[in-house]
Amino acid sequence: MQKPVKHSGKRRHGRELAVQFLYQLDLATDDPADALRYFWQTQEDVPDGTRQFAEELIRGVLANRAAVDEKISKYTEHWELSRIAAVDRNILRLAIFEMLFREDIPPVVSINEAVEIAKKFSTRESGAFVNGILDKIKFDLPRPARTATPTK
Repeated sequence: MQKPVKHSGKRRHGRELAVQFLYQLDLATDDPADALRYFWQTQEDVPDGTRQFAEELIRGVLANRAAVDEKISKYTEHWELSRIAAVDRNILRLAIFEMLFREDIPPVVSINEAVEIAKKFSTRESGAFVNGILDKIKFDLPRPARTATPTK
């Protein structure tokens, strides 16, 4: 995977960092906490806000991975989770986590970000693949797709 380009948008950069970490962790058997400490040692000049957002996403995906993977399996009929390219699998994990558990982020934002990250880090076809899966999930969500859910 290539290193993310410096972005003015801390959230895109944070998502790219989260995908990179999840990808690395997916291919290794490291303890997640140790792997995360090492990951941050290899990342230079990441602003605090970007790092905090990336960590929220990483920890959220790891804590809810079973539920997220269940959604992926449900919507990728005839595809075993292990057969999905590791980059695409982790982009899906991140976006689905946001769609299910981050009500402060509109689902369409999660989808658009995932598609753009897939185009950047994976194959030419990955953007369409990721979009197709996430679009199906969007229709089953119990909240509006274009707005964040107001906090209480």
